[in-house]
Amino acid sequence: MRKNMRTTAIDARKIAVHQAYTWRKWANVLSQLGKMKISLLATLSAATGYLLATGRIAIGMLVPTTAVFFLACGSCALNQYQERKVDGLMVRTRSRPIPSGRLNAKIALSISLGLILSGFVILLFEQNKMAFCLGLFAVAWYNGVYTYLKKMTPFAAIPGALVGAVPPVLGWASGGGTLLDPRIWAVALFFFIWQVPHFWLLVLDSSKDYESAGLPAITKTFSTRQIKRILFVWLLSTGVSSLILSTFGFLYSFFYYPVLMAAAFWLFWNVALFLGYPGRPVSFNTMFARLNNYVIVVISLLALGRLLGS
Repeated sequence: MRKNMRTTAIDARKIAVHQAYTWRKWANVLSQLGKMKISLLATLSAATGYLLATGRIAIGMLVPTTAVFFLACGSCALNQYQERKVDGLMVRTRSRPIPSGRLNAKIALSISLGLILSGFVILLFEQNKMAFCLGLFAVAWYNGVYTYLKKMTPFAAIPGALVGAVPPVLGWASGGGTLLDPRIWAVALFFFIWQVPHFWLLVLDSSKDYESAGLPAITKTFSTRQIKRILFVWLLSTGVSSLILSTFGFLYSFFYYPVLMAAAFWLFWNVALFLGYPGRPVSFNTMFARLNNYVIVVISLLALGRLLGS
């Protein structure tokens, strides 16, 4: 009797462990399918736009941020469905859920469409036509235009960067801000400019992958030195566009100006290192990480400045 009870307890523990493993496995698959880091960053930028419009953290913020999160995850998942064959040809992407065989393509398509539909339903619930239209534009541009442009030109990142500029504008509109206000377009410009070097730095280490998969690669058009010079312009523009934000009255305390200036100087210094001055140049991956860290700092300064200064 006791032996049977011990056996039953052991079997129950095994089932619990198996279920926990299954849930973690599914969570990992869904996280990769929805490109969680990118989706969370889009959500953060939407929250920043809402804060800039309202000057406070309110329950109403949950509506646009949740919608943006679902739309971002759904669009990224749909993008992986659209590019599943190409992803299977590249080392960088062949471990993604669909090409690796961990997730059936039809199931991935259903998940992506469900997430996108959920995002639009949430925006409809908010009854903000402008926010809904912005969300519709972002999804249509990302999955209907940018995804196909990547197969046609190595410069697809430039028109594709429009998608990254939408979330803060959507958050601003949800917070009651008008699109005639030039301040939000200054913020959108900053996000737009940042998206271009962000993408190119990400894929440059995988340029051979792009070539082997038959995709247009920027390394086929320019030499490494020329690419670094092009990136220099975009990286420098990212820093300058963030400094311009201070002229639009978003930094409500004098304390934030020297912090923003110091952060911009840090970015410019890293750009110089990236070009090899003065010494050994930093890698594409290192510059990618430092650029993203800089963006997080700028977003934090904008949000804190608005919250504490309003």
